Amino acid sequence: MNIRITSLTGILGCLLGFSINTLAQSPTDELMMPKKEICFLLNYEYGDFDHYWEGDSLRENATIATVQRRTLLLMAAYGITDRLDAYVGLPYVSTNSTTPNGGKFAGTSGIQDLSLGLKYKVIESKQEKSDFSLFASVLFSTPASNYLSDYQPYSLGLGAPQIAWRAIAHYQLQSGFYGRLSGAYVWKGYTEAEREYYYNNGSYYTAWMDVPSSWNLDLAVGKWFFGHDLRVEATFSSQTSTSGDDIRAYNAPQPTNKVDMSRVGGFAHYYFPKVKGLGVLGYASQTISGQNAPKMTAFGGGVTYQFGL
Repeated sequence: MNIRITSLTGILGCLLGFSINTLAQSPTDELMMPKKEICFLLNYEYGDFDHYWEGDSLRENATIATVQRRTLLLMAAYGITDRLDAYVGLPYVSTNSTTPNGGKFAGTSGIQDLSLGLKYKVIESKQEKSDFSLFASVLFSTPASNYLSDYQPYSLGLGAPQIAWRAIAHYQLQSGFYGRLSGAYVWKGYTEAEREYYYNNGSYYTAWMDVPSSWNLDLAVGKWFFGHDLRVEATFSSQTSTSGDDIRAYNAPQPTNKVDMSRVGGFAHYYFPKVKGLGVLGYASQTISGQNAPKMTAFGGGVTYQFGL
């Protein structure tokens, strides 16, 4: 069977402190690059929301209406060995919102966070009618520009270093149906605000904000079609912060907020059988529940190209 890869996203976006990850052939899935092969992804994503959870109460963006977010991402994956992959990615992000009367609040744009990752295949067990694999991965990200993290919901990102340790289990039947379960602990460091005081269940006279770490869970069910030329899957993901405060009434969100959320989505990637290494992908997702998180609708698409060095 030919080795196939999917989209390479995996960059953290931030809206109301909500980390958005669109991940495949990345530190979060079961696909591996062959040794000394590389794949590039150019991806565009659009997301917006006009409601958000203030604490656990769903509220409308009465003042700023619909918040919009656009991300252009370039990523690469490289097979160091057949069992060890490396990843690098850098996105350009633009945010804005439009009020009902047509006026605009000032959004922002710029380069967000540089991400570097490794993934290792720990176990591979092939049976007559099924395969089981277990993987471990680590992903590090850090701001690549001096953006303002405390300008939410327009901030480009959290503005803090992050490290995600993840375990991934994958089970696939001979028919092409598969299931994937991954769990991660995401450590998030401190970010610097442009103010010397903030409130986080108490008064803090400092510009440094402690961004809450989180536990993340991802579940996917999918199938390969047309001899592994088309991959389609349905996804569910959740994030549970380990600490943090609620957005206060009539106040903007801030990086210290406890951001919990669940979302569902769908993903498809088609590999052109007559053009070796070329593929196109598309996906969509919807946040279905949350705490201090936007009720986000997002969709995107991209092009991948894989070749040997």
